[in-house]
Amino acid sequence: MEGVYVPAFRRKENTTDMERESWDELKRRINGLVNKVSANNLRHVVLELFEEDLIRGRGLLCRSCMKSQIASPAFSDVIAALIAVVNSKLPSVGDLLLRRLVLQIRRAYDRNDKPLLLAVVKFLAHLVNQRVAGECIALELIEMLLGGEPTEDTVEVVVAFVRECGALLLELSPRVFNVIFDVFRRIVQEGDLEFRSRCLVESLFALRTSNFEGHPAIRDQLDLVGSDEQLTHVISLFDEIDPETSLDVYKPDPEFHQNERKYKQLKRNILGEEDTEEQDDDDDVEGDEIDIQDHTETDLVSLRRTIYQTIMTSVNFEEAGHKLLEIRLEPGQEMELCVMILECCAEEKTYRPFYGYLAQRFCLRSKTYRECFENLFVQQYATVHRLETNKLRSAAMFFAHVLATDALPWRVIGNVWLTEEDTTSSSRIFLKILFQELSEQMGMRALNEKLQDPTMEETFESIFPKDHLKNMRFSINFFTSIGLGGLTERLRQLLAMRQDGIKLKDETEKKRKRRRG
Repeated sequence: MEGVYVPAFRRKENTTDMERESWDELKRRINGLVNKVSANNLRHVVLELFEEDLIRGRGLLCRSCMKSQIASPAFSDVIAALIAVVNSKLPSVGDLLLRRLVLQIRRAYDRNDKPLLLAVVKFLAHLVNQRVAGECIALELIEMLLGGEPTEDTVEVVVAFVRECGALLLELSPRVFNVIFDVFRRIVQEGDLEFRSRCLVESLFALRTSNFEGHPAIRDQLDLVGSDEQLTHVISLFDEIDPETSLDVYKPDPEFHQNERKYKQLKRNILGEEDTEEQDDDDDVEGDEIDIQDHTETDLVSLRRTIYQTIMTSVNFEEAGHKLLEIRLEPGQEMELCVMILECCAEEKTYRPFYGYLAQRFCLRSKTYRECFENLFVQQYATVHRLETNKLRSAAMFFAHVLATDALPWRVIGNVWLTEEDTTSSSRIFLKILFQELSEQMGMRALNEKLQDPTMEETFESIFPKDHLKNMRFSINFFTSIGLGGLTERLRQLLAMRQDGIKLKDETEKKRKRRRG
């Protein structure tokens, strides 16, 4: 208020509190975006990331990416693509990540931690593919692992590494690449390798013969940075390295407001936005605070807090639904409500039907909420490998409820491809709980009728694949192993017919050969 004196130490305390809240929100946002990134939403996530202060939060971003990659090595190429885009605009991020990655490789190698080393070198391979790191570090790594006396473990790690980035190394350094395979050949001929290691090396030779067919350096979906925008860092495994771990923790910044304004201008340049806010350099502190609140989505945080408190203080789902409908939502914020319902469900120690009924109510209320929960199913299944077992179980039972009650369209099942290549151990556990819960709630007969509905046949081909005998057997074995083999009766019949057809064809071919003989 005008005319009211505020002591200097009080102003300092307010600024510090606001700065600390901004740091906590920055950390939460970066972790959330990294954890939900996939090949399908990469472009969108990158744009959201640039909305955050990545200069201030570069340590948080690198830490989150490395932690997420180790938890899910299969997503290494996606996270590397994310870093490649950020590095093209903010090279300090790529440089910091590589320095920390080198230290992590050294630690894993010194401790003989093969699982960690396998995961980390896969990340490095894709950073080389994305030209964030130069090929020299890749050659250094191979030399370090195969030089001297290679072991079963080091051979396995190098094979995994070359499998990931071999296509690029073959293109950039064909002569050096030939030398690498000469070393492999010598190891096989002179070394005392076990049968498994020999098979791994031989499979790599076969892959090289085919010019790494099926193993491109970069998938089309992840090729977002043009060659003219790539910024490649030259770094060695043997450099003296400072990981700058102090960037991962909060520290007061005397020039916090000025740095926030500088990043906002940098962000506009990166995203190509017009500077519509002409501001004086002599803005007072109050004006700065308003900018920061808008930038860190204070209103969105407040909305989530309101939704959470409403859910937690409600006696039953009818009361919760009634109170939540009274909250004024801006267009597009319906998804936030759906996400909060699922997150609250996952945080419980055991699944509570309360959340299933609440989601059912919103799905039946409007098409908008129904579409939000459809998108939420797709997002949750894509990142299910990042969930703890308890949260994974709750999420599966949650979606089983809304599917069993027909509140959620069954077409969402079309996003699940039940093959050995397209599933992980986590996704198979998720599907096991989902279908077992559906069977319990609907009954085996009703579930079978739903899945065998002729009008939904194309949709359910993703879980009952008919394209290949191998995939058919995998689907049958999966449902049989979880006690729902009765759902695959038609698929079994089709498999038997195809196998009989193959046998008949083979017998006919043999008879023809005998006649010719």
